[in-house]
Amino acid sequence: MSQSSLLIAGETPETGKRAQILVPYPLSRAYDYLLPHDMSVQPGDYVRVPLGRRDTPGVVWTLDGKDNVDPAKLKNIQQKYAFDPMPQVHRQFLEWVARYTMSDLGAVLKMSLSVPEALQPPKTAIAYTLAGKLPEKLPAARRRIVELLKDGVPRRAADIAREAGCGAAMIRGMAAAGLLETRAASSPAPCRDVNVDETSLSFSKDQQAAAGALRKLAAASQFSAVLLDGVTGSGKTEVYFEAVAEAIRHGKQVLILLPEISLSAQFLERFERRFGVAPALWHSEVPAAQRRAAWTGVAEGKTKVVVGARSALFLPYADLGLIVVDEEHDASYKQEEGVMYHARDMAIVRARLGGFSVILVSATPSLETMVNVQQGKYHYLSLPSRHAGATMPDVHVINLKLAAPGRGQFISPPLQEALKQTFAAGEQSILFLNRRGYAPLTLCRTCGYRFQCPSCSAWLVEHKRFSRLQCHHCGFAQGVPRNCPSCNDEDSFAACGPGVERIQEEVSALLPEARTFILASDVITSPNMIRAAVRDIEDRKHDVIIGTQIIAKGHHFPALTLVGVVDADLGLSGGDLRAGERTFQLLHQVAGRAGRGELKGRVYLQTYMPEQNVIKALAKNNRDEFLAVEAREREKAGMPPFGRLAALIISGADEIKLDQFCRALAQKAPRYDDIRVLGPAPAPMAYLRGRHRRRFLIKAGKSIAVQKYLVEWLSPVKVPSALQLKVDIDPQSFF
Repeated sequence: MSQSSLLIAGETPETGKRAQILVPYPLSRAYDYLLPHDMSVQPGDYVRVPLGRRDTPGVVWTLDGKDNVDPAKLKNIQQKYAFDPMPQVHRQFLEWVARYTMSDLGAVLKMSLSVPEALQPPKTAIAYTLAGKLPEKLPAARRRIVELLKDGVPRRAADIAREAGCGAAMIRGMAAAGLLETRAASSPAPCRDVNVDETSLSFSKDQQAAAGALRKLAAASQFSAVLLDGVTGSGKTEVYFEAVAEAIRHGKQVLILLPEISLSAQFLERFERRFGVAPALWHSEVPAAQRRAAWTGVAEGKTKVVVGARSALFLPYADLGLIVVDEEHDASYKQEEGVMYHARDMAIVRARLGGFSVILVSATPSLETMVNVQQGKYHYLSLPSRHAGATMPDVHVINLKLAAPGRGQFISPPLQEALKQTFAAGEQSILFLNRRGYAPLTLCRTCGYRFQCPSCSAWLVEHKRFSRLQCHHCGFAQGVPRNCPSCNDEDSFAACGPGVERIQEEVSALLPEARTFILASDVITSPNMIRAAVRDIEDRKHDVIIGTQIIAKGHHFPALTLVGVVDADLGLSGGDLRAGERTFQLLHQVAGRAGRGELKGRVYLQTYMPEQNVIKALAKNNRDEFLAVEAREREKAGMPPFGRLAALIISGADEIKLDQFCRALAQKAPRYDDIRVLGPAPAPMAYLRGRHRRRFLIKAGKSIAVQKYLVEWLSPVKVPSALQLKVDIDPQSFF
């Protein structure tokens, strides 16, 4: 439906008619407002209402107010937006998420009303179309613009420049020369006209079988969950694109969730090759104008495919008919601030409520997902081989106790030799270390002083290229001083341990002629930068790439044959429930970057613990055996997915008052035989952003509704205003 700022209703409700309006603030329920005489509304309508001293958008939740409030004290709805109502299934989903996560319903709504300006009339901008007869001969760049505009759709200069690969100045020049006409237009909904013709790709037998099964599930108007389990490089993306096409053929919208959407340049190129149009993007770095166009296109049903981060799940889709959760195992699907939800799990709920399919995709599925497959709750599809005859890389374990690096070095002799051989052959290498900066700790050799963040219980990380010490938790940064703050000794600092910058320094000394490049989130800070970096690697402008976890996900570099993991033990410390599983997943994904083309790949894992289950499973490429061992250990301990967990995180600036409150809270915990309350205990990150932190962990049987237990415990508790209490249902991390 087209938008306008105000809809004048034809019906005149009774005097004093109320509606309950939910506003996007941390409020637990909707509140009563009066309808003006010239306005009628229905549940789901978008409206503007006064709230305190400000006006705010909101959604009509119910038509009959339930508060026993004098109508004279109620305020009027100010405006009804000419927008199709928020679908009932989406409102049900928001209510479900609020109940499950024990969050305020208004806070959940805020994730759906994240672009309130989209409710306003669209702003007009100058758009361009072709003007009459054109010269037969045009320069290549101008010819691309002409070909793009032949469909007659007016486009803004920015859209033309992006799609035709030219500058805005060229577009204005063509308009000045009379080749283009200008007209007023609003930003069109992205991803409208999707080409769903059959793919021209040649599928293997396994791919054909999986694609056929997914098409049937996508076409069925009923809930199903399916795991698409395929080794790295098996063509999982192209296979599930067939389900995407089928859903669109049936008039449905599709959501594809990716864990690192801002970094997925190659995925977006694949999508555009398959469907002839770019998807609508949704993540934190999308410009405001594009977010507005995407939100509007989704709500009006014009946008057919959204590719986004976890928050894209809460867009108010007009007719959602398929969700794909790519890399379903990835920890970044868990939202750790505000409303604390897991996007994979909530995607399954959204599909169940909407009566359609959800596809979970991974080369290293989570234990939770594999158990659901084994219990028959999810369908299972497998792609056991790499595409086009490529083979899995050989994995070599380097025992650092026997093959120690030289003094002040971190690359062992076997890995050094492999790097030399790969460079001599004209092939590319990756060195993986999931640690940004130059060194994780800087100390004074004279007195032992260590640089620590003043607001967190964390050491400051040295970033040599920026000449600064930085906290990776709160962002605090300072320059590297010349003198020790404690003993005043000059030039006495020592860097302890390696970061990616230090590894690059070591590689440059080992291979002076090699072109090295760091791929890490503090160096590559925007989608445009990652696209340029990926293109340069594809064009073989870099010989050795040193990177953190952003190099592990989805990249395909045909000339890359060597992966070296500098510290395979890094993720195994700290006692995290999922430490082994996550380390296996990450290292398996990194290893999967090697040998994806015609050339054979090699992987070297440097470790001090070659006997550890994770290392042994990686060396034998035996994922299922590792998961079986992990499942037995979890089941024995009653841990997820065979039990339930919830966490309480209490924080405050005053440590004494915090501990007093936590002790009193512990005494009020209801006692049940099948529920254990552990804590309070200092969180592993006990001091964060200037606040002390304590944790409770609630451990219960699989059938226990931990939310009901927490309501019983917390309902009578009044939390002091100086403290903050957060509830985390199904916690994924324990920092």
